[in-house]
Amino acid sequence: MSAPNVYQIGIDLGGTKIESVLFDPQGSELLRERVPTPAGTVDDHKAIVDRVSRQVSAAAEKIPPGAAYTIGVCIPGIVDARTGLVQNANTTSLIGHPFRAELEARLGHPVGMENDANCFTLAEALQGAGRGYRMVFGIIMGTGCGGGLCLAGRLHSGLHGIAGEWGHFSIDPRGTTCFCGNRGCIETKISGTGVTRNHEERCGRRLRMEEIVDGYRQGDGQCRATFETFLEDFGRSVGGLISLLDPDAIVIGGGLSHIDELYSLGRERVRAYAFHPKAQTPILKNQLGDSAGIYGAAWAGL
Repeated sequence: MSAPNVYQIGIDLGGTKIESVLFDPQGSELLRERVPTPAGTVDDHKAIVDRVSRQVSAAAEKIPPGAAYTIGVCIPGIVDARTGLVQNANTTSLIGHPFRAELEARLGHPVGMENDANCFTLAEALQGAGRGYRMVFGIIMGTGCGGGLCLAGRLHSGLHGIAGEWGHFSIDPRGTTCFCGNRGCIETKISGTGVTRNHEERCGRRLRMEEIVDGYRQGDGQCRATFETFLEDFGRSVGGLISLLDPDAIVIGGGLSHIDELYSLGRERVRAYAFHPKAQTPILKNQLGDSAGIYGAAWAGL
């Protein structure tokens, strides 16, 4: 995606790396740089502001003098629409700080800022697996579990900026306490972290998610029981999502998106829980991979 006569700078801020990209008005990539996310400094927050500002400035230097450009930043958290402060961020040093306003003051330029799940959803809706669908719900299933909603090519963030935070919908009031304070959130059920923890509690064996999947495929009884529960929870969670929003397509990203059974056995479980008796909602694997965040960040600045 590109905007006429506008260059686009995108920043993907992660827990371990900060990646920057520059697109020309035709959408061609002119620059891409990746540096470590500051950690363990006296003031990690200030160090991140400095590092991101430098990356934006380095990209801006490649833009012809006088040419218009936008800046978009993808963060692992949300900006409170009322206060402008970052909250619910995995990069905890950002929490409680006006990160967007700080960058705008440092750079002297407007900055668009979006949650990482929203950036993933926007990218996949515009140029990935969700292209051509009007309402796309993007799901990230990895260490955690999140989501975003894209309508007609534009993100819908909601009144509080939390639209799509599907991972923190409670489906089991007697379940594990989530970091958000609620019990039995979807994230505690179908994230990689949640499944591995549940397997250890049930079986006394600490296995990585990929080991559980391999064990299921090889007929290990304990892994099979854990994986069947995972599929059932996936069906309940996504089936409820379809009943609520009825999106035109669902795109899955994150490390667990590579589990092929989600698109066959998982889809069958979803149909069992969706309100429509023959739900045909496409459940699609992402196409952009690790690049979705940085693309979404650039487009979020428009």
